[in-house]
Amino acid sequence: MSTAAATTTERLRRLAGTARDADVDVVLVAPGPDLAYLVGRSVASHERLTLLAVPSDAPDDAVMILPALERGGWDGSPAEAAGIRFVTWLDGEDPYAALLGELGDDLGAAAVDDHLPFLHAFRLQSARPELRLRPAGELIGELRMRKEPHEIEELASVGAAIDRVHRRIGEWLRAGRTENEVAADIAAALVEEGHRTADFVIVASGPNGASPHHEASDRVIEAGDPVVVDIGGPNPAGYNSDSTRTYLVAGGVPDPEFALVHELVRTAQRAAVAAVRPGATAESIDRAAREVIEQAGYGEFFITRTGHGIGLEVHEHPYIVAGNTRPLEPGMAFSIEPGVYLPGRFGVRIEDIVVVGDEGAVLMNTSAVDLITVQPSVE
Repeated sequence: MSTAAATTTERLRRLAGTARDADVDVVLVAPGPDLAYLVGRSVASHERLTLLAVPSDAPDDAVMILPALERGGWDGSPAEAAGIRFVTWLDGEDPYAALLGELGDDLGAAAVDDHLPFLHAFRLQSARPELRLRPAGELIGELRMRKEPHEIEELASVGAAIDRVHRRIGEWLRAGRTENEVAADIAAALVEEGHRTADFVIVASGPNGASPHHEASDRVIEAGDPVVVDIGGPNPAGYNSDSTRTYLVAGGVPDPEFALVHELVRTAQRAAVAAVRPGATAESIDRAAREVIEQAGYGEFFITRTGHGIGLEVHEHPYIVAGNTRPLEPGMAFSIEPGVYLPGRFGVRIEDIVVVGDEGAVLMNTSAVDLITVQPSVE
């Protein structure tokens, strides 16, 4: 059995174990990052049903139902090599009844992953009204949030790629250009530096920086503007980067509070990184950053959580937020991104990805977090 097939088999067995502990009879996984994690690939089938069914008492009997027209795309896949049984259906046939027939009449509770469209969940429920559907996100998240060594290598690689883009920011960011123009150049650079695609490019200048998820606009960047640049995307293996720096455009008259706030956010971010260690709770990392900002009198302007898990998705478990008492474990990967957002004036966010190591945080990003003033380019 190939390494990829062995990984698929091992992950399916681990998933079955968590399902048994949760009194779930079968886990149903739709195309998306959960399927990619479990079987090494994911092929969308649009409105047609594709679904992996993993029985909790017999993971080696996992079955995937999919349209006949999609079957060829799985030839030679880890799923096929691991012995997953493929059941195909033709347009005009009822795939829901076919799947339920494969799973038997004694099916009680089924956990469905977060990416299964309501259309499919509804039709499964209609085909067997007594079937109890439950969310599977937490079950699969239990597996995905602890990154294996090869996954950490992928996060380090894509982290280095995003660092290279940030170090080139002076090529594009300058007064007189629009946010959209700068964002387009950054998106191209993300691909040049090793990303499969640019998943998101936030360029938020001046007062736009006070909106954490501002979309790039036609606003012309001015001298003296703070500019939040939050960028990321997947590498060829599907693992994501996510890194934010806040720059100052040279010239003009900067907001007199900007340098102070930038240093405050930098201090809060470093405090949260320093708090990372096995056994610390997720919420304690949020608290470490938040206390720095609150003590300086800016607590009401820190309007986001401190971080989110990352891997095959940009946002996944664990979430670094108040109320999450989960203890951190080696291999967990997440962002640390405190920010201060002053409406109508500017925002500051600094974000790195960290992995929990045996002794503390292992940074996946190494580009400078100090305040960088972007000088005009020489034509």
